[in-house]
Amino acid sequence: MAETKDESTIENVDANEQVEEIIEEQEERVIDPNLQGIQLFYEKNKKMVQYGGGGLLVVIAAFVFWNFKYLPEKEAEAGNEIMWAQKFFDIDSFSIALNGNRMVYTADGQKPIMGFDAVADEYGMTKTGTLANYYAGICYLRLGKYDQAIERLEKYNLDDEMIAPMATGLIGDAYVEQSKVDEAIKYYLKAADMKVNNFTTPYFLKKASFAYELKANYSEAINMYERLEKEYGSTELGKEADRNIARLKALGNL
Repeated sequence: MAETKDESTIENVDANEQVEEIIEEQEERVIDPNLQGIQLFYEKNKKMVQYGGGGLLVVIAAFVFWNFKYLPEKEAEAGNEIMWAQKFFDIDSFSIALNGNRMVYTADGQKPIMGFDAVADEYGMTKTGTLANYYAGICYLRLGKYDQAIERLEKYNLDDEMIAPMATGLIGDAYVEQSKVDEAIKYYLKAADMKVNNFTTPYFLKKASFAYELKANYSEAINMYERLEKEYGSTELGKEADRNIARLKALGNL
């Protein structure tokens, strides 16, 4: 019986040692969170990568460098630069916000700020650079440079809930200023339906109604307000719809 107990003890020790070896092996193979997707891809597709040869490895290495090293660094740089332009934008100094060329004091000493134009051009591959296009478009719009405003606003291509429809609708504003009302209507309607919500949708439906009214197309202007009243009656703009419908009917003798 004593011999059996000794063998059992030896077996338990061996099992514990195997578990410890497995744990140590897993600890040695901790995956860097930043590269987890790439490492998991490699583990699952090791043979394909190996057979693909150096060319595929180069592509993967370039992908890793771009997404986990280069872009984050550029995003941080862009964030530091756009901050100064936003400060001038917030106080309606649109020319400085757009073009920069103003000296500011930083922790590293005095430096010229980059305006939204420069940030958009220098960091266009980043989300911050894309956002700079939106701000630059507003600056051009406020400065009466409508073609440049349209050009910048069209470069805003992030798929977010609020700014994307706002950028599209602001293109409509630029076309109204150029008396291109049909183009304006197209962009207002696009903005209204881009991200359906209780803010941008009723806002641009009202803008579209205003544009139709500029063309004396009172029937379509009324249609916009009727949609506002039906679908967004609980919003502030929806609550005003019936009054505007009555006004437009009087204007158009409808």
